[in-house]
This record gives sequence, C-alpha cells and structure tokens, in this order.
Amino acid sequence: MSRAIVVMGVSGSGKTTVGLALAERLGWRFFDADAYHPPDNIDKMARGRPLTDADRQPWLETLRDLIRDHLAEDRPLVLACSALKQHYRDTLGDVATGSVTFVYLQGSFDVIYQRMQQRDHFMKPNMLQSQFDTLQEPTDAIVVTIDRPVDEIVRKILSDLSR
Repeated sequence: MSRAIVVMGVSGSGKTTVGLALAERLGWRFFDADAYHPPDNIDKMARGRPLTDADRQPWLETLRDLIRDHLAEDRPLVLACSALKQHYRDTLGDVATGSVTFVYLQGSFDVIYQRMQQRDHFMKPNMLQSQFDTLQEPTDAIVVTIDRPVDEIVRKILSDLSR
C-alpha cells in the first residue's frame, strides 16, 4: 500500500472530512493543504480571486516536501489537497514512484455548491466554477463519488487501496 494518500477534488467536495476519517481508520497523520497556503494566497481567495499557477507553485512545493519528509522517515500520511491539474499532481507525486496514491472525490457542481453555502471558509461558493474550470480529472486515481456517507466513502477507498 502507498504510504502517502492525497485526497483531492474541488473545494467543497469533502477532502478534509474524508481525509480525516481515512487517516483515523489507517492510524496515519492527517494534513490539510489549506493550512500551508501563504497569507497572500488566502487573502486573494478571500477576495474572490482565483489563484494562478504561479501563486500555487511554492505551495505545491511545500506540500511535496511535506510528503517527501514523511516518506523519508517512514511516517505515512493523508493529505487533503485540491490538486486540480495533472501538473500539480505530478509535483506532489514526484517523491517516489508508487509511494503516493491520489483519491479523487467526484461530485456535481450543484451538490458541491450547496455544501459550500453551508460552511464558513475562505474559498467562497462564487469561486466554485473556477475550480471546475481548472479541474483536469485524473486518470490514475481512485475515484469515489461523494453522494454517499463518509464511512462508505472510506470503506470504498480502503477496498481499492488493498487491490
């Protein structure tokens, strides 16, 4: 089994909730990529402006280093991170072949928009379309639809990981 799992998807898809539940089941550490955004990125998103690739690159490199450090010390982890584009996933997964597994939480715009309206987060619902516009759905990830309870999602992920 991989020693690093990145739970990915658009904002509001449940990355933190699922990632926390998955980490708990595995007995692994959990990290939320949002906690690693520099203040300028958070301020930009809070003002309703999408990040550019240039804004994201240092953040992605920090996350890659977090994964790399944990793997080097044989400490597995689950990371919740949007990882919307393939080259973002390539940056995160370049630590070692086969050591990082991506889990894509897939859901419709309408379902996720409704979820986002019910939470207090710097990523506002009016920016969701930019997330879907940026999203390059992965071809090499475990894909789980978000229209089921969290415990079912985690069971599906664990089942797919054990294959």
